[in-house]
Amino acid sequence: MQIDAHQHFWHYDPREYGWIESDRLRRDFLPQHLEEEIASAGINGVISVQARQTEEETNWLLSLAGRHSFIFGVVGWVPLAADDVQDRLSRLASDPKLRGVRHVLQSEPDENYMLRDDFNRGISHLAQLNLRYDILVFERHLPQVIRLVDKHPRQIFILDHIAKPRIRDDEIEPWATNIREVARRENVYCKVSGMATEADPQRWSAEQLRRYWDVVLEAFGPERLMFGSDWPVCLSHVTYPQWRQIVADWTARLSPVYVRMMVVLC
Repeated sequence: MQIDAHQHFWHYDPREYGWIESDRLRRDFLPQHLEEEIASAGINGVISVQARQTEEETNWLLSLAGRHSFIFGVVGWVPLAADDVQDRLSRLASDPKLRGVRHVLQSEPDENYMLRDDFNRGISHLAQLNLRYDILVFERHLPQVIRLVDKHPRQIFILDHIAKPRIRDDEIEPWATNIREVARRENVYCKVSGMATEADPQRWSAEQLRRYWDVVLEAFGPERLMFGSDWPVCLSHVTYPQWRQIVADWTARLSPVYVRMMVVLC
Protein backbone atom coordinates (compact mmCIF):
# COMPACT_ATOMS: atom_id res chain seq x y z
CA MET A 1 0.00 0.00 0.00
CA GLN A 2 1.50 3.32 -1.11
CA ILE A 3 -0.21 6.50 0.03
CA ASP A 4 0.21 10.12 -0.97
CA ALA A 5 -0.19 11.90 2.36
CA HIS A 6 -0.66 15.42 1.00
CA GLN A 7 -2.60 16.78 -1.96
CA HIS A 8 -5.31 19.35 -2.69
CA PHE A 9 -8.47 19.79 -4.76
CA TRP A 10 -10.10 23.04 -5.82
CA HIS A 11 -12.56 24.72 -8.12
CA TYR A 12 -10.41 27.66 -9.10
CA ASP A 13 -11.73 31.11 -8.25
CA PRO A 14 -9.22 34.01 -8.13
CA ARG A 15 -11.13 35.57 -5.24
CA GLU A 16 -10.81 32.40 -3.16
CA TYR A 17 -7.29 31.41 -4.17
CA GLY A 18 -5.41 34.70 -4.26
CA TRP A 19 -2.25 32.95 -3.04
CA ILE A 20 -1.93 31.03 -6.33
CA GLU A 21 0.71 32.75 -8.44
CA SER A 22 1.50 30.20 -11.16
CA ASP A 23 -0.65 30.23 -14.30
CA ARG A 24 -0.34 26.43 -14.37
CA LEU A 25 -2.44 26.25 -11.20
CA ARG A 26 -5.18 28.69 -12.19
CA ARG A 27 -7.72 26.04 -13.17
CA ASP A 28 -9.81 23.33 -11.55
CA PHE A 29 -8.03 20.34 -9.99
CA LEU A 30 -10.50 17.58 -9.14
CA PRO A 31 -10.47 13.86 -8.32
CA GLN A 32 -10.76 12.78 -11.95
CA HIS A 33 -7.57 14.71 -12.73
CA LEU A 34 -5.62 13.16 -9.86
CA GLU A 35 -6.82 9.60 -10.35
CA GLU A 36 -4.88 9.31 -13.62
CA GLU A 37 -1.72 10.67 -11.97
CA ILE A 38 -1.70 8.29 -9.04
CA ALA A 39 -2.55 5.26 -11.18
CA SER A 40 0.52 5.82 -13.35
CA ALA A 41 2.69 6.42 -10.26
CA GLY A 42 1.58 3.28 -8.43
CA ILE A 43 -0.11 5.19 -5.58
CA ASN A 44 -3.09 3.43 -3.98
CA GLY A 45 -4.73 6.36 -2.24
CA VAL A 46 -4.38 9.93 -1.02
CA ILE A 47 -5.03 12.22 1.91
CA SER A 48 -6.76 15.43 0.78
CA VAL A 49 -5.70 18.58 2.64
CA GLN A 50 -7.55 21.87 2.96
CA ALA A 51 -6.57 24.76 0.72
CA ARG A 52 -9.15 27.29 1.99
CA GLN A 53 -9.93 28.16 5.60
CA THR A 54 -13.65 27.43 5.48
CA GLU A 55 -15.80 24.67 6.93
CA GLU A 56 -17.63 24.68 3.61
CA GLU A 57 -14.47 23.39 1.93
CA THR A 58 -13.98 20.76 4.65
CA ASN A 59 -17.48 19.45 4.01
CA TRP A 60 -16.84 19.47 0.26
CA LEU A 61 -13.62 17.46 0.68
CA LEU A 62 -15.47 14.94 2.86
CA SER A 63 -18.17 14.62 0.20
CA LEU A 64 -15.48 13.93 -2.41
CA ALA A 65 -13.95 11.31 -0.13
CA GLY A 66 -17.35 9.68 0.18
CA ARG A 67 -17.65 9.39 -3.61
CA HIS A 68 -14.06 8.43 -4.48
CA SER A 69 -12.60 5.42 -2.69
CA PHE A 70 -9.00 6.42 -3.43
CA ILE A 71 -9.40 9.44 -1.12
CA PHE A 72 -8.54 7.68 2.13
CA GLY A 73 -8.86 10.68 4.41
CA VAL A 74 -9.26 14.44 4.74
CA VAL A 75 -7.32 17.06 6.69
CA GLY A 76 -9.83 19.88 6.96
CA TRP A 77 -10.13 23.30 8.52
CA VAL A 78 -12.08 24.18 11.66
CA PRO A 79 -11.94 27.54 13.50
CA LEU A 80 -9.89 26.20 16.40
CA ALA A 81 -10.04 29.51 18.26
CA ALA A 82 -13.86 29.59 18.23
CA ASP A 83 -15.77 29.28 21.51
CA ASP A 84 -17.87 26.41 20.10
CA VAL A 85 -14.95 24.55 18.50
CA GLN A 86 -15.70 21.32 20.39
CA ASP A 87 -19.20 21.13 18.87
CA ARG A 88 -17.90 21.99 15.41
CA LEU A 89 -15.19 19.33 15.64
CA SER A 90 -17.61 16.69 16.90
CA ARG A 91 -19.99 17.30 14.00
CA LEU A 92 -17.27 17.01 11.38
CA ALA A 93 -15.56 14.06 13.10
CA SER A 94 -18.76 12.03 12.80
CA ASP A 95 -17.47 11.38 9.27
CA PRO A 96 -14.74 8.73 9.70
CA LYS A 97 -12.77 10.14 6.77
CA LEU A 98 -11.93 13.30 8.71
CA ARG A 99 -8.45 12.39 9.92
CA GLY A 100 -6.99 15.75 10.88
CA VAL A 101 -7.19 19.52 11.01
CA ARG A 102 -4.93 22.26 9.66
CA HIS A 103 -4.67 26.03 9.99
CA VAL A 104 -2.49 28.12 7.64
CA LEU A 105 -0.18 29.32 10.39
CA GLN A 106 2.49 30.46 7.91
CA SER A 107 0.18 33.26 6.75
CA GLU A 108 -0.79 34.62 10.16
CA PRO A 109 0.59 38.16 10.71
CA ASP A 110 1.19 37.23 14.34
CA GLU A 111 4.07 34.75 14.30
CA ASN A 112 3.07 33.64 17.80
CA TYR A 113 -0.53 32.90 16.76
CA MET A 114 -0.02 29.18 17.43
CA LEU A 115 0.74 29.97 21.09
CA ARG A 116 -2.53 31.81 21.75
CA ASP A 117 -4.67 30.38 24.55
CA ASP A 118 -7.83 30.12 22.43
CA PHE A 119 -6.02 28.33 19.59
CA ASN A 120 -4.44 25.85 22.02
CA ARG A 121 -7.80 25.23 23.65
CA GLY A 122 -9.00 24.10 20.23
CA ILE A 123 -5.95 21.85 19.77
CA SER A 124 -6.68 20.23 23.14
CA HIS A 125 -9.94 18.75 21.80
CA LEU A 126 -8.36 16.89 18.86
CA ALA A 127 -6.82 13.88 20.58
CA GLN A 128 -10.09 12.70 22.13
CA LEU A 129 -11.58 12.62 18.61
CA ASN A 130 -8.52 10.77 17.24
CA LEU A 131 -7.66 13.70 14.98
CA ARG A 132 -4.15 14.74 14.00
CA TYR A 133 -2.98 18.34 13.61
CA ASP A 134 -1.01 19.34 10.49
CA ILE A 135 1.52 22.11 11.11
CA LEU A 136 2.00 24.43 8.12
CA VAL A 137 4.83 26.88 8.83
CA PHE A 138 8.04 28.34 7.45
CA GLU A 139 11.34 27.30 9.00
CA ARG A 140 11.52 30.54 10.99
CA HIS A 141 8.48 29.38 12.99
CA LEU A 142 10.12 26.20 14.31
CA PRO A 143 10.97 27.65 17.76
CA GLN A 144 7.26 28.40 18.25
CA VAL A 145 6.38 24.94 16.92
CA ILE A 146 8.48 23.37 19.66
CA ARG A 147 6.58 25.34 22.28
CA LEU A 148 3.24 24.38 20.70
CA VAL A 149 4.05 20.68 20.63
CA ASP A 150 5.28 20.73 24.22
CA LYS A 151 1.87 22.00 25.32
CA HIS A 152 0.19 18.85 23.90
CA PRO A 153 2.30 15.74 24.56
CA ARG A 154 -0.60 13.37 23.75
CA GLN A 155 -1.50 15.01 20.45
CA ILE A 156 -0.11 13.67 17.17
CA PHE A 157 1.33 16.48 15.05
CA ILE A 158 2.36 16.22 11.41
CA LEU A 159 4.84 18.76 10.05
CA ASP A 160 4.00 19.70 6.47
CA HIS A 161 6.63 20.18 3.76
CA ILE A 162 9.55 19.55 6.17
CA ALA A 163 8.77 23.03 7.60
CA LYS A 164 9.73 24.84 4.38
CA PRO A 165 13.47 25.43 4.73
CA ARG A 166 15.09 28.19 2.63
CA ILE A 167 16.03 25.87 -0.21
CA ARG A 168 15.93 28.69 -2.78
CA ASP A 169 18.87 30.29 -0.93
CA ASP A 170 20.68 26.98 -0.30
CA GLU A 171 20.40 27.69 3.44
CA ILE A 172 20.22 24.71 5.77
CA GLU A 173 20.71 26.41 9.16
CA PRO A 174 19.11 27.14 11.54
CA TRP A 175 16.48 24.88 9.98
CA ALA A 176 18.50 21.68 10.45
CA THR A 177 19.21 22.35 14.12
CA ASN A 178 15.59 23.23 14.83
CA ILE A 179 14.17 20.30 12.87
CA ARG A 180 16.31 17.89 14.89
CA GLU A 181 14.98 19.46 18.09
CA VAL A 182 11.38 19.12 16.90
CA ALA A 183 12.02 15.49 15.97
CA ARG A 184 13.02 14.70 19.56
CA ARG A 185 9.26 14.88 20.29
CA GLU A 186 8.05 11.42 19.35
CA ASN A 187 4.49 12.63 18.76
CA VAL A 188 5.65 14.64 15.73
CA TYR A 189 5.73 13.16 12.21
CA CYS A 190 6.99 14.85 9.04
CA LYS A 191 5.79 14.95 5.43
CA VAL A 192 8.42 14.72 2.69
CA SER A 193 6.50 17.09 0.44
CA GLY A 194 6.56 20.60 -0.98
CA MET A 195 10.34 20.68 -1.25
CA ALA A 196 10.75 21.49 -4.93
CA THR A 197 8.31 24.37 -4.52
CA GLU A 198 10.66 26.00 -2.01
CA ALA A 199 13.57 25.87 -4.48
CA ASP A 200 14.51 28.14 -7.38
CA PRO A 201 12.31 26.97 -10.29
CA GLN A 202 15.12 27.58 -12.79
CA ARG A 203 18.02 25.85 -11.07
CA TRP A 204 16.83 23.33 -8.48
CA SER A 205 17.91 19.71 -8.65
CA ALA A 206 17.19 16.49 -6.82
CA GLU A 207 20.76 16.56 -5.52
CA GLN A 208 20.20 20.02 -4.02
CA LEU A 209 17.07 18.77 -2.24
CA ARG A 210 18.69 15.57 -1.04
CA ARG A 211 20.71 17.27 1.68
CA TYR A 212 17.41 18.34 3.30
CA TRP A 213 16.02 14.82 2.93
CA ASP A 214 19.12 13.45 4.66
CA VAL A 215 18.46 15.72 7.65
CA VAL A 216 14.82 14.67 8.13
CA LEU A 217 15.64 11.00 7.57
CA GLU A 218 18.29 11.13 10.28
CA ALA A 219 16.10 13.21 12.60
CA PHE A 220 12.74 11.42 12.31
CA GLY A 221 13.75 8.01 10.99
CA PRO A 222 11.66 6.42 8.23
CA GLU A 223 8.97 5.36 10.70
CA ARG A 224 7.93 9.01 11.21
CA LEU A 225 8.23 10.21 7.60
CA MET A 226 5.42 10.33 5.04
CA PHE A 227 5.50 10.73 1.28
CA GLY A 228 3.41 13.63 -0.03
CA SER A 229 3.14 15.11 -3.49
CA ASP A 230 1.55 18.48 -2.66
CA TRP A 231 -0.28 18.07 -5.98
CA PRO A 232 -1.28 20.25 -7.74
CA VAL A 233 0.86 22.96 -6.07
CA CYS A 234 3.96 20.94 -7.00
CA LEU A 235 3.17 21.33 -10.71
CA SER A 236 4.65 24.82 -10.72
CA HIS A 237 8.06 23.16 -10.27
CA VAL A 238 7.83 19.39 -10.84
CA THR A 239 5.45 16.82 -12.30
CA TYR A 240 3.80 14.15 -10.16
CA PRO A 241 5.85 11.27 -11.71
CA GLN A 242 9.08 13.23 -11.34
CA TRP A 243 8.50 13.90 -7.63
CA ARG A 244 7.44 10.30 -7.03
CA GLN A 245 10.66 9.10 -8.70
CA ILE A 246 12.88 11.53 -6.79
CA VAL A 247 11.61 10.24 -3.45
CA ALA A 248 11.85 6.64 -4.69
CA ASP A 249 15.50 7.24 -5.62
CA TRP A 250 16.21 8.69 -2.17
CA THR A 251 14.66 5.69 -0.43
CA ALA A 252 16.39 3.17 -2.72
CA ARG A 253 19.35 2.97 -0.36
CA LEU A 254 17.07 1.93 2.51
CA SER A 255 16.12 -1.68 3.09
CA PRO A 256 12.57 -2.69 2.00
CA VAL A 257 11.58 -2.91 5.67
CA TYR A 258 12.52 0.73 6.26
CA VAL A 259 10.85 1.91 3.06
CA ARG A 260 7.60 0.32 4.27
CA MET A 261 7.95 2.28 7.50
CA MET A 262 7.20 5.54 5.68
CA VAL A 263 3.63 5.60 6.89
CA VAL A 264 0.43 7.59 6.93
CA LEU A 265 -1.64 7.72 10.11
CA CYS A 266 -5.04 7.09 8.62
